[in-house]
Formats: sequence, structure tokens, C-alpha cells
Amino acid sequence: MMMRLFAGALALCLAGPAFAQIEIQEVESPGGITAWLVEEHSIPFVALELRFGGGGNADPEGRRGAVNLMTALLEEGAGDLDAAGFAVAQEELAASFRFSAGNDAVSVSARFLTENRDEALDLLRLALTEPRFDDAAVERVRGQVLASIRSDQRSAGAIAAREFNALAYGDHPYGSPLDGTEESVAALTRADLQEAHARALTRGRLQVAAVGDITAEELGPLLDRLLADLPLDGPEPPPDVAVGVTGGTTIIDFAAPQSVILFGQGGIAFDDPDYFAAFVLNEVLGGGRFSTRLMRELRERRGLTYGVGTSLVGRDHSDALLGQVSVPNARVAEAVELIREEWARLAAEGLTPEELERAQVFLTGAYPLRFDGNATIAGILVGMQAQGMPIDYPNTRNDRIMAVTLEDVQRVAARLLDPEGLHFVIVGQPEGMDG
Repeated sequence: MMMRLFAGALALCLAGPAFAQIEIQEVESPGGITAWLVEEHSIPFVALELRFGGGGNADPEGRRGAVNLMTALLEEGAGDLDAAGFAVAQEELAASFRFSAGNDAVSVSARFLTENRDEALDLLRLALTEPRFDDAAVERVRGQVLASIRSDQRSAGAIAAREFNALAYGDHPYGSPLDGTEESVAALTRADLQEAHARALTRGRLQVAAVGDITAEELGPLLDRLLADLPLDGPEPPPDVAVGVTGGTTIIDFAAPQSVILFGQGGIAFDDPDYFAAFVLNEVLGGGRFSTRLMRELRERRGLTYGVGTSLVGRDHSDALLGQVSVPNARVAEAVELIREEWARLAAEGLTPEELERAQVFLTGAYPLRFDGNATIAGILVGMQAQGMPIDYPNTRNDRIMAVTLEDVQRVAARLLDPEGLHFVIVGQPEGMDG
């Protein structure tokens, strides 16, 4: 087994006034599975996070929603245990498993006590390698997925997201809902689910993190026992794709007193040298505080909305800058114009020194608060791997943010923000606007 100790320490905010120091280790199992590990032996508990790259992108043509339905069935019986038997076994072990599908990955979150570790992981291995896909379970979960799809058809936010993705990505997997359609989900067979399992749960694009009461020497063989029976390779990933929207508006009629507005354009990749300047820029534009420019203009000064936000959205094959706001129908045109104006002002002028300083103080001060438990840390570590972050990222992240200058932000704002290319999807009955 190979092990590399992260040279340095991560400041972790624990319960209490003091900060503790933890070490991130890179572990390679005898079978070649790489994982990041944080040992924490004060509580006999382990959080394990697995990310199988591919996700809904692995759906074959005409079978959209197969990976999503398959993932929802992983805890509905495995090996010689039906759905009820699997649930009882999990409960008796005081273990927690959560399976979720996204466009880019199938994620598995496991929590278990040290004393039950071997039995809990044997049960998890069954779910990952021998799912049953019993007819009764398939039809029950299929019904839940279909109900969710129908519910989304009545949700303005879901309609806006679906339309924006279709405009931005076309026939790329990102352009259609992960859940699939009523027609595609209704047509899925047990054979489709078995194929989805073989395509989505592979070791070739796997990220792993473990946090808690386990050593590097214990983790490696455990991962081999858990995962060795899964296939190594899956289907080729889809190509990278640019956000293909141009400036303008798309209006979808929806009877409600407010319109949901989703707006966006192309973004920036994490490995771009300008990423951290863009990250600071977004924080000032519409990030997580009440003092952002869009909050100030739309909420404080004009009372158009309770909240408005923007974010840099990074996917495995595309990057976007997206925002969302809900506004009374009579004032939608005003809100759209204000957003465009702020986009243009930032692109032309950048930030003030005071805005830069406040954003840097907030972003660096809030970061340690994210590391508030074993499960949370495991999720963060897997997310870091998925984005291609180095293992020392938690130690260098704040320095990178503090190194951003006004000149950096000005350059990136001019490069990134395109008010003429900003597209608005409006779901509602906005007054005085044409699509």
C-alpha cells in the first residue's frame, strides 16, 4: 500500500472556540484504488464518500433516466435480501447509506460505527455489486420518479431550469432532465437497469474519501474488498460543451403572481488561471451575502424580490455563470434591465477597493466553517478530487483568494461578463415583455 501524507494541516473549525489541525493522507489500496483519508479517532465512527464519474451522462440514447432510476433502487434489495430485508439489516447495523445520481456522477455516502464496520461494508458491497431490481421495487420506485417528473411540470423553477439547459446544451446529456421523461422512464426495463448499473458503477473514474476512526493501513484492503468486483471501465464520457445561449429572453407562460427568472451565460473552469478572480467577482455580483450588487439593486433599493443570487457552476464538461430571481409579473422588465445594467457596469468598471476587501474577508473567514463534521469533510474531499483540486487546496485556497487584485478582477470582469450574451428564461406572465 502506498501512502502520501499531505505536508501541512487543514484548519478545521470544531465545536468549541479552538481550531484543530487535521492531516489529509493520500492512500492507494493494494488493488490500485486511490482515496483521501482524514483520521479522527475520538469518536468510533467513519464517513465514507464514493463518487463514480459518469452519472446520467452514461444513459444510452433513448433511455434517459435509466441511471437515475437504477441509483434509486440500489438500497431496494441486494444479494439474498429483498427491500425489507436490506432495510432491516441496515437498521440493525446502525449504518446509513445514501445513493444519489447527478449528470456527472453517481454518489454514495456511507456512515457506520467502527464496531460494525466489516458488516456494514459487506452490506454496502452487496448494494453496489448485486442489486436485485425486483419487479415490485422497480414499479414502486418508478412510480416515485414519475410523480417527481409530474411535480416538476408544475414548478416554475424546474421549468426554467429545463428550458435553459435545453437552450444551452441541445442534444448533449446536460440538455435534458436527469430524471428522464414520463415516456422514457415508463419504458425502462429490468435489462435497462442492469445495463445502467454496469455503465455507471465503474472504478475507472472513481473518487473516494474517508473520514473518521480508520487508519490508512485498514482503509486500503477495505476498499479493495468493497469495490474490486465492479468493472474498471465504463462508456466514453460525452464531449465538453460550451454554454450555447445567446443574448435575449425566452418566456414560458405560467399562471402565477410572480415570474421565476433564470439567467446565465458561459462560465470559467476551476483550472483556469483567472478562476479565483472570477470567484471573487461573482461574490460581489450575486454571491452568498445580502450586500452583493444585485441584492442591493433589486431588493434594498427597489423592493423587487426577497433574494437574488448568482454562482459559478462547474460541471465535468461545461462551466456556466448562472443566476435566479423571482419577481412580481408587473416588474419583470425592470428586473431584467437592472441585471443587464449591473452586468455591464461590472464588465466596464470592475470592483471598488472596498468591495474587494469585504469579499476577501468574507470568503476566507467563512471557509473553515464548512468543515463541521466527518460526513461533511468526506463530501468536501471528494468534491475537491472531482474538480481536480490538489490535496493541499484547503491550505492554499485562502491565500489564492487574498492574492486577487483589483487589476485581476477588472481583467476577468471584462473577459467573463457579457451583458449582450446574457440570456433570460422567464417562467410566468411578465407584463410588457415579448419572448
